Amino acid sequence: MINQVTLVGRLTRDPELKFTQEGTAVTNITLAVNRNFRSANGNNDADFVQCTLWRRAAENTVEYCRKGSTIGVIGRIQTRNYENSDGKRVYVTEVIADSVRFLGRRPAEDKEIASVSS
Repeated sequence: MINQVTLVGRLTRDPELKFTQEGTAVTNITLAVNRNFRSANGNNDADFVQCTLWRRAAENTVEYCRKGSTIGVIGRIQTRNYENSDGKRVYVTEVIADSVRFLGRRPAEDKEIASVSS
């Protein structure tokens, strides 16, 4: 079976670093990915894809990227579900990143940023 996805898009907000109880770094980002066609009204629509980055990829993304930064993500699609506080079943589909490439420039500098892998 194949479960691999490649995305290039812009961050919709500044990433925030969090840690699991075991101390593993993690960040959840939303990537705005433009569609390859225009809608009936002539606009380019975008999809907003939830991605989870772990360990070094999470740390570096939080350090070097901000809202609007262009990044590439290679990973796999994963689904999960849970019961919310109202007792309703919530289904989540997200991309778990295997590698992240920073495609834009550093916010404070004019140097390109290297890629990182988790």
